[in-house]
Amino acid sequence: MSALFTQAFVTLLIIFDPLAAIPVFLTLTRHQSPSGQRRTARVSVLVATGIVTVFAVAGKSLLDALGISLQALQVAGGALLALIALDLLKADCARDRAAAESGGVAFVPLGTPLLAGPGAIAATMLYMEKAGSAPAVAAVALALAAALLLTWLTLHFSPFIGRLLKDNGLNLVTRIMGLLAAAMAVELVAGAILHWI
Repeated sequence: MSALFTQAFVTLLIIFDPLAAIPVFLTLTRHQSPSGQRRTARVSVLVATGIVTVFAVAGKSLLDALGISLQALQVAGGALLALIALDLLKADCARDRAAAESGGVAFVPLGTPLLAGPGAIAATMLYMEKAGSAPAVAAVALALAAALLLTWLTLHFSPFIGRLLKDNGLNLVTRIMGLLAAAMAVELVAGAILHWI
């Protein structure tokens, strides 16, 4: 179960990518007070938690209703993860997602699609589908909770982290996360193809 926990945790953390979200978060909340920024961080992670949890619980029923196989979902998740990896490897750390500011930025674009995007939804559904026992499901749920907790902590302390790492540090970490995401995307697609062969 520890291997499943580690794999799910690393995959979800890479997809949530809280460090790469820091520039977007700071841009969208730059006119908020420190307490307002902390509230936005908390609400955005709660929104992401709610969305991903719904798909984790009801994802299997949704797949069955739509006639989609686990392997098709695995390939789709791998493709989405590859797009995220390419996005992370681009020069612009903020990824041009900083749009107009409003009081609802915790919901859109921070909660979704920045945190709980298609990649996170697909990955969570995939791991829940792979979990064949109660302990395995608990391991995936714990991995999801840990990744979301770390994401919240990162956003909560983003003003401090941004000053500490500066632009070059954030860019370096983002590139490393991009490389790891690309490798995991290849693993997801390869696993589905091996199942079909």
